[in-house]
Amino acid sequence: MNLFLLRHGLAEERRADRPDALRPLTAEGVERTRAVVERLVALDLRADRLLTSPLVRARQTAALAVEAGLAPSLEEAAALEPGGSGLAGLRGQLAGLPAEARLVLVGHEPDLGDLAAHLIGAAPGTLLLKKAGLAWLQSSSASLEGPWRLRLLIGPRQLLGT
Repeated sequence: MNLFLLRHGLAEERRADRPDALRPLTAEGVERTRAVVERLVALDLRADRLLTSPLVRARQTAALAVEAGLAPSLEEAAALEPGGSGLAGLRGQLAGLPAEARLVLVGHEPDLGDLAAHLIGAAPGTLLLKKAGLAWLQSSSASLEGPWRLRLLIGPRQLLGT
């Protein structure tokens, strides 16, 4: 299985009058995230499925990925909310995937970094995804138990060459 962890793009600052779940991407966040997902598609990265946190900024990121052709559609996964159930909560949605599946998870830090660290047997806090950054993990099986290898951890600047 190829697992691609994509952190949401740059979002508006927190405000007391707006729930965190409703924070959208900034104009710069939309622009940079669009460039990142278009670059990933240009590099021939395509996924069979895309699961996203239901928070606005993650859904916007996922929608940009689908629009660019990274995945055919998006599905919400409450397990990908900040502090969500993570791996345990995803097991049901991922059951039955073939070993050659290509899956994108769109979410938040530190959860995505900690998920990647867990899969490769590293300590929590070891890996950090930048906003609109990507981690690519690979396993020869469809089991979330692995073994997993970290193939790539890249930020938007490196990916875009800026």
